[in-house]
Amino acid sequence: MRTDIEFHFDFGSPNAYCSHKAIPDIEKETGSQFIYFPILLGGVFKLTNNKSPMEQFADIPQKMNYMHLEMKRFIKEHSLDKFRMNPNFPVNTVQIMRGAIVANDEGYNDKYIDTVFSAMWEQGLKMDDATVIIDTLNAAGLDGAHILERTQEQGIKESLIKNTNASVDRGNFGSPTFFVGDEMFFGKDRLAAVTREITRQG
Repeated sequence: MRTDIEFHFDFGSPNAYCSHKAIPDIEKETGSQFIYFPILLGGVFKLTNNKSPMEQFADIPQKMNYMHLEMKRFIKEHSLDKFRMNPNFPVNTVQIMRGAIVANDEGYNDKYIDTVFSAMWEQGLKMDDATVIIDTLNAAGLDGAHILERTQEQGIKESLIKNTNASVDRGNFGSPTFFVGDEMFFGKDRLAAVTREITRQG
């Protein structure tokens, strides 16, 4: 029996990018499918009184150094040679996260997600600039102007808010977060535990 896993993500998280790149191997190993569930990380932080790690641990250099070490280890383990820290970080992701709602609605979810994650964490683009967003999507063969126009629809805005609220209601406080059935796992470093849980439930 195939187990479906929800991946609650925001393009603004480098750890979500790392998880995205590792997911295909887990799907192949387990025969399961990850369902990408767009949320707005800023909204999650506001609702849960949470902050990004860079804000939380800015005054704890040892913690920051360790997080950088763990990132290097993950990048090496999964051969993520294209990763680079976005020089525009932090990026306001509201438009591109609404775009993920549009992409899912119109049936080109995979291409959109790959394109935007690459733009954010491989190309280092300023993905809160409307012109950059449109140009990036157009270059991938998508209709950037159309997608950006649809992000202003009330229904699209409400869908992202609804997703974000639903994610928090299930216990989420950040991204990347995974749900295997009712079991929640937070962070890219929990992917091994996610894999074990898929096997257990399957």
